[in-house]
Amino acid sequence: KSRGSAKPLPSVGEFVRFADPATENPVVRLTDTHSESVLPAADRHFVSTRERFLLFSSNRNGAFSPFQVDLRTGLLRQLAETTNLQTRSLTLDGRERILRFIDGGRLRELNLSNKRVDTVTDGVSCFSAAPAGTSLFAVRAGKLEQWAERKSTVLAEDVASGDSGIGCWARLGGEGCLFARESAEGREFWHVGAQKPVLLAKGQISNPFWAADGQSIVFLREVPKENAVVSEIHEVPLGPDGAPGGERFVSPTSQFACFAPNGDGSVFVGASRGRAQPDIVLLLRASRREMMLCEHRAKQPAMVSPIFSPDSRRVYFESDRLGKTAIYSVNVELLVEPLPVNSD
Repeated sequence: KSRGSAKPLPSVGEFVRFADPATENPVVRLTDTHSESVLPAADRHFVSTRERFLLFSSNRNGAFSPFQVDLRTGLLRQLAETTNLQTRSLTLDGRERILRFIDGGRLRELNLSNKRVDTVTDGVSCFSAAPAGTSLFAVRAGKLEQWAERKSTVLAEDVASGDSGIGCWARLGGEGCLFARESAEGREFWHVGAQKPVLLAKGQISNPFWAADGQSIVFLREVPKENAVVSEIHEVPLGPDGAPGGERFVSPTSQFACFAPNGDGSVFVGASRGRAQPDIVLLLRASRREMMLCEHRAKQPAMVSPIFSPDSRRVYFESDRLGKTAIYSVNVELLVEPLPVNSD
């Protein structure tokens, strides 16, 4: 049964509302299916609660370029011309005045007020910056660099390139950066701060996220069980000095291929890779209870990239269920406690 009454959609733009076939929950497709529309990586800041817009990449005008959609009116706007955009690299700074992205290996910054585009550096495969931080982290030629005042310092070497969606993640609420390395066992997550890099986790792991206070990371781990492989959420806490505590189990999942926590880490949203149930699922951390939101029916569940809005009122995800990748939205404010958002 559909939950709550749906508000009228904007009269402009490409918004289309439909009832999910499995749950009857209202789902809104935000972009049409005449071209590809791709969300940034789930750890990026790309939904503005202050100005009510969402950033994405689209090839509707030829090559992929950064766009924004006004979530109140549905209006779409291209933000810059790019030649070889890394589609999942888009992210806002903490004040939502600067858009950063990688274009042809160049780390670029777009001032959203005057549309001026500057190049920070080139040869970049991935980057990250904490919303409230002053430092920028980037991976160039396998080296993790910290950028401050246009000067760089190498923090670590043998860092994964980020081409497969892994790379570096600035620590929230603290100093330092999480980064990934490839190994014979699969993947490794390391943290580097004031001290030398320390290993946090290794094996068949993916989708790391910092807790809002920067005191731990959560991620997916593939675990062999009874002639099968299951997907679990695990956590590694960090001490005040950056030293890791022991890895601990958080919750089983219904075969999440990707996931993301909400702002306070009390709820997770995931995309199931099960063939029989290709769903978007809410998972309550405390009770480990799951609730199905809707179907995603994507050909590659790992690319669905579900994420909460900053206030936890909506979930956004992408799917190629109709052929080309489009962006979808589901209202969850009756299921998840809304979070306050700083509007400074």
